[in-house]
Amino acid sequence: MFQISLSIIEMILHDYGIQSKVHSFSELQRDDDKEHNPKLKEVRLIIKVELNNGSAVVIRFKNELGVSLALVEKQSQFAVLLKENGVETPTLYRNKDGFAKWYCINDYDVFVMVEEFVTGELCYITTEIAEKTGELLAKMHTIAERNHFHVENKVLFNPFAENELFTVSDFFAHKEELCIIDQALYQGIVEKYKEYNDILSELQKEPSYAVQGDISNCNLYQTEKGVLGIFDFNRCGDNNLYCDAIMQAVFEARLMDYPKNYGKEREQKILTAFLKGYKKKRPFSNLHQKMYPYLYAIIDAFWSADIKWKEHSLLQELERGNQKTVCM
Repeated sequence: MFQISLSIIEMILHDYGIQSKVHSFSELQRDDDKEHNPKLKEVRLIIKVELNNGSAVVIRFKNELGVSLALVEKQSQFAVLLKENGVETPTLYRNKDGFAKWYCINDYDVFVMVEEFVTGELCYITTEIAEKTGELLAKMHTIAERNHFHVENKVLFNPFAENELFTVSDFFAHKEELCIIDQALYQGIVEKYKEYNDILSELQKEPSYAVQGDISNCNLYQTEKGVLGIFDFNRCGDNNLYCDAIMQAVFEARLMDYPKNYGKEREQKILTAFLKGYKKKRPFSNLHQKMYPYLYAIIDAFWSADIKWKEHSLLQELERGNQKTVCM
């Protein structure tokens, strides 16, 4: 297991120009999945370091397949660009070469980043926070577009590729079993998907720009003055800005924690508030307004939880042989 010590932390802080002594440190996040294959020596560890001067910093240790120092440096540059243009995000510390640096720690090769520790992490989303989130995302999109900023990396939410929100490929992969149950129903769904996807293909002609890529309650915080901020650019990459706006809105409306009194109308309330905030800063074009129902329909129809993750998802019911439930 990857372990760090006080002396290692002090060495890193010195390299990043932080002279204060360490008072204490604690783990904020550790990815333990890789421990099942220690030969890979992949690492994702985030620690909080309390300093004797009363301040605190976050140190991120990482070595993951497909993640390069150059990518992390570019993602960090995007975060700095946003901050320089008025977006609330933690200050990143620099070493003599940049924002990230390779270290060999206890026989693990990892690159390290150091940033300001911020408080006010949001635990749940209200319509007020959703509207602020929409405004924040629109501001970030405008900065990326205005500066022609790009980060070459796959994003979580790309409607023209496999993504974390909805999964068409898992549906197609089970064509044979589904057609045995109801071929006409299967073909009807496929034809409707192709029709809607053809309409959405117009969006692929638009340029893509850098996006943070993963707005969620664990990545959002609010300052004492009520300003909404964002951190964690781990999934930052290029995406169509309109698609990113809609997909982040759906993510925030479905996959976070909310006030209990929102009831069945919760998704519509959050989604409406988010898009209201976004449109304040970046009004949708006529083309984008036309595209919305088709994009939302595809997200909803092939929602990953309904396809494969929920207790009674399509693929789980298919495996159980519950034909009636599969059709439903």
